[in-house]
Amino acid sequence: MVIDTGIFIEHLRAKDKLGTMLYKISDNTDLFISSVSLYELYMGATNKEKEADVKNITEDLSVLPFTDAVAQKAAQIYHQLRLSNQMIEFRDIFIAATCIVNGLPIVTLNKKHFKRIDGLKILR
Repeated sequence: MVIDTGIFIEHLRAKDKLGTMLYKISDNTDLFISSVSLYELYMGATNKEKEADVKNITEDLSVLPFTDAVAQKAAQIYHQLRLSNQMIEFRDIFIAATCIVNGLPIVTLNKKHFKRIDGLKILR
């Protein structure tokens, strides 16, 4: 499964890490992060301590790249959402396209936006 950016942010901000969605995800599952989510996390890391925190929670995950196939799928999703007047943030489109191209479901706290995307399997 691909872990969405919001799952990491919730964990990083939480005082009680044991109550976060990231903590509750099974260790028996293959976990991935999109290169776009990794970018978003490092973009929000405004000092060395926060950068270290991001590295610590992401270093054991496989990073899914933004490939030509992902770019093409993202463009298709963009046009579908635009035509139906259901637009979402472009980085979320990139993350969804990454999931679809790689045949992986996403776990997210932002189901409201991701459910607009045909072919994307959302967990939890």
